Amino acid sequence: MPRQPEKSDFQPHLQLSIVPPPASQSPVNVLLLLHGLGDTEDSFTQLARQLALPETVCICVQAPSPLPFDLGGFHWGDDITFDQSKGTMDYDTGFEKSSRVIKEDIIEKVLHQICGYKPRNILFFGFGQGGMAAIAIVLACKAEFGGIISIGGSLPSNHQNTSDKEGKNQTPVVVLGGSSQTLITQSALTSMKKAFQSTEYTKWPRPGDGMPRNRDEMLPIMKFFARRLQSKSGVPDDAVEVG
Repeated sequence: MPRQPEKSDFQPHLQLSIVPPPASQSPVNVLLLLHGLGDTEDSFTQLARQLALPETVCICVQAPSPLPFDLGGFHWGDDITFDQSKGTMDYDTGFEKSSRVIKEDIIEKVLHQICGYKPRNILFFGFGQGGMAAIAIVLACKAEFGGIISIGGSLPSNHQNTSDKEGKNQTPVVVLGGSSQTLITQSALTSMKKAFQSTEYTKWPRPGDGMPRNRDEMLPIMKFFARRLQSKSGVPDDAVEVG
C-alpha cells in the first residue's frame, strides 16, 4: 500500500501544495494538478479541496519558471515567445525542463521510490499550458498512467511524430475546450489521437477554453475520475495483489 507523500519528501526547489484525501482515507491515487500560463499553484490548491476525490492525494505543482518583466506568475515552457498577431504569449515553447523536473524529482524520486506509487495510480489535471505540460510529461515517461485531463491543452509540437516512432501511449486522455476561440482544433485532436490510444473530446457550447463553469461542463471530468481512480475500500490490509 503506498503512503501519502509529505512536503519534506520533495526537494526544496519544488513549489507545491499537498491536499490529502477526505476523511483521513488512505491515498490509493495521486492527482498532479498543473496550472495554466501565468498562474501559480494556489488556484489549483483550492480546486483540489473542492474536488475532494476519494482515496486520492492531490499535489498542486507550480511551474518551474517565472514570467519575465515582473508580470507575476509562472510558466511551463522552455522559453517565452510572443504571438505578434494576437499580442499574447505562445503556449507551445517546449517542455523539456518541466518534463524533466516532474518526471525525475516528483514521479520517480518521490512518488515511486519513496511512496510506492505505480504510474497507473497517478493522474494528471492540466489547464492550458499546464495541460500541454501534462501530455509532454506522460510521453517523456513512456508509461501508462491513470489518465490525463487537459482543458485547452493540446499535443506539444515536438511530440507530433511520437506515435510514428514509438507507437501510441496507452494512457487515456480527456480533452475539453470551447466551441470557438479554442486551441482544441480538429488538427490538434487528430494529432492527439495519433499519440494516444484513447482520446475523448468534449466541446463546450461556448467560446474559449476556460475552466468548467457549471455542473454540465464538469460532468465529463467527474465521469472520467469515476472510471479511472482506483480504490482499496473494502479490501483487507493483508490482501495480495495479483498481476
